[in-house]
Amino acid sequence: MTEAEVYEFTSGMFMAVLIASTPVLIIALVTGLVIAFVQALTQIQEMTLTFVPKILVIFVALLATTPFIYATLERLSTRGFDAIASGGL
Repeated sequence: MTEAEVYEFTSGMFMAVLIASTPVLIIALVTGLVIAFVQALTQIQEMTLTFVPKILVIFVALLATTPFIYATLERLSTRGFDAIASGGL
């Protein structure tokens, strides 16, 4: 396996992780911004008000995006296993 193939596979691996984690991270960011906006409007500064809703929303987002995450990681693993079977790795 050449250096270019290793670089290409590693780059694909990082992109797969980035693509798989993006939906959950965006949902967590939006939830955090909404909660911060509500706290700024009401001037309620309680830690559980930020922590509990964000954790619940992230959990629901993980459940909703599990098929997408699975498909992304399956493509990466299939590519890796094909490279191993062909003697590339």
